[in-house]
Amino acid sequence: MKRISQILLLMLLSISISSAQSAQIKNYAELMSALTSGENVRTVIHYGLTKMIIDGKEEKAPDAVGGMKFDTWEFFEKGAVRNEKAYVTTSESVLIGHSYYGYVFNYAKLRIYEDNKVEIIARYLDPNTFEVKMDETFYSEINDGNTGAVYLYK
Repeated sequence: MKRISQILLLMLLSISISSAQSAQIKNYAELMSALTSGENVRTVIHYGLTKMIIDGKEEKAPDAVGGMKFDTWEFFEKGAVRNEKAYVTTSESVLIGHSYYGYVFNYAKLRIYEDNKVEIIARYLDPNTFEVKMDETFYSEINDGNTGAVYLYK
């Protein structure tokens, strides 16, 4: 009897572990399906694979990786806010201690378009005045398993 209980416990544990595995979202349609069905969505961005723009000029993107959850998001159908393409957007602001800027709000905003293109805005803001200390924009696309610097998971 004890052996049967151990086997059942092992089976339940393996089922719960396998169901907790992340699944990659490989396009905009899959992203919208996951979001509108209430699933938790996370992103991992490989900045070194993106196109980075600072002050209107393309610069070499840093070899860095970052991520965030889609805790709060909004969807805008084509034309809803004079936009040419439908998109979903999410943002987050976190107070961090930076080695050069000191304490700043690290603001990140993602805008993911219906054609799988992604715009990422990263800013450091002074926590007292909200003055922009750093402003970078990155461009890429949803990783489809082959290309794209923006990995999405549910």
